[in-house]
Amino acid sequence: MKEFLSQKGVGFTEHDVSQDRAAAEEMVSRTGQRGVPVTIIDGETIIGFDRARLEQALSKRPGESRPSFGAAIADASKITAGQGAVVAFGAYVGKVRAGSAAQRVGLAVGDIVVEINMQRVANASDLERVLSRLNRGSRISLVFHRGSKTFTAEGTL
Repeated sequence: MKEFLSQKGVGFTEHDVSQDRAAAEEMVSRTGQRGVPVTIIDGETIIGFDRARLEQALSKRPGESRPSFGAAIADASKITAGQGAVVAFGAYVGKVRAGSAAQRVGLAVGDIVVEINMQRVANASDLERVLSRLNRGSRISLVFHRGSKTFTAEGTL
């Protein structure tokens, strides 16, 4: 699945539901499915590697080559609650791909993005929604928390 989407130039967020209970619960609540892979493209759920359905869903998208942000994100509220910490809202950064836009703006594992391009980010979907409207080369500005400190960063996709 990852190779297929990468070949199509489609950025994606990957969640390992075998390692991330919050991601597993989100998958079941959003799709009713317990098996993998589950792919959601613009709200359409595709179970398994169904190439025909994937091609069809991707063909409906404007801007065929959306830029990749390069970070695996999840709802910060679910992650922080699962860690027994004070619940925080935003997009929790679980992984950062080397050379990606996320790395270039300085994001690291454990950061929580709370604003992008002056738009509040309460969860992973908020961040994905803003990113989905941007094109390769678009400028981005972020506000994120790392521990008890708040940082701002700017860069391009």
